[in-house]
Order: sequence, then C-alpha cells, then structure tokens
Amino acid sequence: MNGSFPRSPQPISVAALYRFTRFADCASLRAPLESVCRDHGIRGTLLLAPEGINGTIAGCPDGIAEVLAYIRALPDCADLDVKMSSASAMPFDRMKVRVKREIVTMGEPEIDPRESAGTYVEPQDWNALIRDPGTIVIDTRNAYEVSIGTFEGAIDPETRSFRDFPGWFRDVREELLGTGKQPRVAMFCTGGIRCEKSTAFLKQEGVEDVYHLKGGILNYLEKVPEEESLWRGECFVFDQRVAIGHGLAPGTHKLCKACGRPLSAQDLTSSLYEAGVSCPACHSDRTEAQRASCRERHREEGGGGAREWPSQ
Repeated sequence: MNGSFPRSPQPISVAALYRFTRFADCASLRAPLESVCRDHGIRGTLLLAPEGINGTIAGCPDGIAEVLAYIRALPDCADLDVKMSSASAMPFDRMKVRVKREIVTMGEPEIDPRESAGTYVEPQDWNALIRDPGTIVIDTRNAYEVSIGTFEGAIDPETRSFRDFPGWFRDVREELLGTGKQPRVAMFCTGGIRCEKSTAFLKQEGVEDVYHLKGGILNYLEKVPEEESLWRGECFVFDQRVAIGHGLAPGTHKLCKACGRPLSAQDLTSSLYEAGVSCPACHSDRTEAQRASCRERHREEGGGGAREWPSQ
C-alpha cells in the first residue's frame, strides 16, 4: 500500500450511516452486503450487530446510491439515518463489513435506543437549547475528538472510548444534576449514533429531560450558517479526511498513522512527531522497540496504512 488514493474527476460521495433495529441473524447479512459494496466500487467500514448497522462508506455517487438502496431494503432499515458529504479523493483503503456485539460499543446490554432515546432537536433549534442556562450540554465523543472542536460551553467527559461514558456519568451524576429539580441535559456526537444511545442510557438511569442533536455535528455544520454557529474548531471524522469544518469543508488536521489521533499544525512540528511512528499524544505509550517496528512497517507501506474506523 503506497498511501496515495485514487483521484476522481468528480467529488467522492461519503455516507455516514446508522440504524438501530433488530437483526435476528446479522452474520447472514455480512457477505451479501460486502459483495454489493465491492460490486459498486465502494470502500469503507460497515458494522453489523444484533442492534443494527453503523458505518461510513465512500465511492462514486451512483455506487453509494445503490448500496444505500440495498441497506434500506434490509429489515426495518427504510428509515436509515444517512449524512452525506464529499471528498476530493477516496478516503478509505478497502471495504470491510464486520459482525460485532454492538454497532457502537457502550457495554450496557439493556439499552435499547428504539424504545427510550431522548428528544431529537433539529440543528436550527440547537443554539436556543444549549444557550438556555437551564441546560447542561455534554459532548459524548472521545477526548481526542473533543480536543479539536466542540460546542461552546459543552462539558468534556475526557473519555478514551464510548464504553467509558456510563462510568463517567455515574461518577459525576450528583455533581452535574444536583439533588433538586433536574436540569435539561443536551448531548451530541459526530453523526447522532452515540448521543442517541447515551440519551437512552440516561433515561434508563432515571433522567427524563434529555435531548440530542438530530444528525449530530455533521448535520449542524451543514445546515447552520457559520456566522450563526456555536461550534468552535473542527469536527473529527472517521476516515482519512481527518476533520471537517462549517459547510462540511475539509479541515486542517492530519492523521497520526501510528495511533489514529488528529494532529494540528503545531503537533506536526513537535519533536515527538515522526510520520507513521509517533505523535505528541502517543509517543509515551510506546517503547523504542515498538517505535522501531512502526518505523519499519511505515517504510514497507510507503507512508500509507492509516487507521480506519466506522463512523460513530
């Protein structure tokens, strides 16, 4: 793999999608879905689990349309949640369809967002909600995502993974909500899937007045004009574009190909940054022997090998 991606005379369509539903036998769906994606030249990652489907895929507009039509024909997927954006080059190396226990890992098996998710808030109504002093705003994403952008006034749980969110909330619940009349809680994430699951979790924990941003940050950045926006910074995305800004325009961050974290221009000048080997965030996590191994792998891959995630 040489780290270069095919360029297209027209923008590549990128679809971040998810649907909470019940698949009786999600393993049987994997091979046919992967085959449809490959037949249409689509790349990316899709996750299947008993609770539904989640992922990000990219390809030519017609190919993406065919794959989305196929997914919408799956059981209870007609109302698939999809956020579309574009890229000037293919942001994925390959196509992967995987079967997992959860489409977004929280580790709370009793949670069912279909039954108990919070109230959706449209992007055009989000500013008024989070400006209200009676609202607590929580960013449900991971610390490395929050570090490059978030909403004004939002609480950062400083989690390493979404699985950490329930423990964090239980630890700080009294401090956040107090013991009297409970405030409103508004939560958000990249595309909507994590805040949909986290609002369901809060409701299971007995918090009733819970809201989440419909379509996530991606929907907000697309629909709310920059001059009216309360978003500050860029939004990390789970592909090799790394980050996007208002209007879903390409961002300025690069990707650490050793750990997958976003890197600012300042990070790239750090003495701890070495392409494919380490960055200021991960340098101390590796021994010199591990960095040597990363260095050799990066050399063999010709500078490629960037990490890929499904959208969350």
